[in-house]
Amino acid sequence: MKARYLVPNDYMADPSVHVFNGKLYIYPSHDRDSGIEEIDGDGGHFDMRDYHVFSIESDIETGEVTDHGVALDIKDIPWASRQLWDNDVAHKNGKYYMYFPAKDKNDIFRTGVAISDKPEGPFIPQPDPMRGSYSIDQCIFEDNGVHYMYFGGIWGGQLQRYKNNKALENGSTYPADNEPAICPRVAKLSSDMLQFAEEPRPVVILDKDGKPITQGDTERRFFEASWVHKYNDKYYFSYSTGDTHLLCYATGDNPYGPFTYQGVILTPVVGWTTHHSIAEFKGKWYLFHHDSVPSGGRTWLRSLKVIELNYNPDGSIQTIQGQ
Repeated sequence: MKARYLVPNDYMADPSVHVFNGKLYIYPSHDRDSGIEEIDGDGGHFDMRDYHVFSIESDIETGEVTDHGVALDIKDIPWASRQLWDNDVAHKNGKYYMYFPAKDKNDIFRTGVAISDKPEGPFIPQPDPMRGSYSIDQCIFEDNGVHYMYFGGIWGGQLQRYKNNKALENGSTYPADNEPAICPRVAKLSSDMLQFAEEPRPVVILDKDGKPITQGDTERRFFEASWVHKYNDKYYFSYSTGDTHLLCYATGDNPYGPFTYQGVILTPVVGWTTHHSIAEFKGKWYLFHHDSVPSGGRTWLRSLKVIELNYNPDGSIQTIQGQ
């Protein structure tokens, strides 16, 4: 399958993808040309203001992509000030729950929850963010009826500002290059889907020798964009290395990890960020991601695309060439 741009007339990025009621639903962030100067490391020029929801009912390679319009707008979120970045959606007991990052009035990323009766929305936000939430890139994974949230991103994602789920007094701390890398977080969600049911814990990524990936190992360490899927009873944790522009994956035996590094899913694309999701639909597996080719390489104006993803007989993922 040749990679397909799914929304050629608008800029969409950071796709989270799920199959609900036999349809494939895509929950991307919505890029716009905000006029803010590009700031490497801060991400302030990514000033997204709303979310659209898209669906595909038939064939991913050629089928019609339906735009269901604006599902949530920042003006309707009482506590939020700016930057609706990557979001994800889960289903439970007939309700759909959207989890999204946004900066509060103090410019700190928190996690919001919005609820709908339909997978396409509209979603009605809760009046306050989740208690104890921080950072970005929420991914929801359901396993045996239990929902887990994975989250975190360094640099502009603010994960380096926290230790043991508490904000650091000095603002930010990075490990030395030879020390274990900053880890994403995972926590089980409460039965009502509105809060953490436990303290978030680190998602540890190990090398093949069982040692944690180090902060200086920039081609393998976590940066942002957690995604979890299950294939042949193995848990696959995939993520972006950020400034080295790779999508990598690691595997484990349970949702909490640890996960052992396995390799690269996607080599660098045009544009700075790489963010993705992986889903099975009608018997095939697909990688959803984005690049900046249609915008002429403008890193803050990204376009949503999809390509088929293939496994080897041993369960390893075949590397896809980004460009």
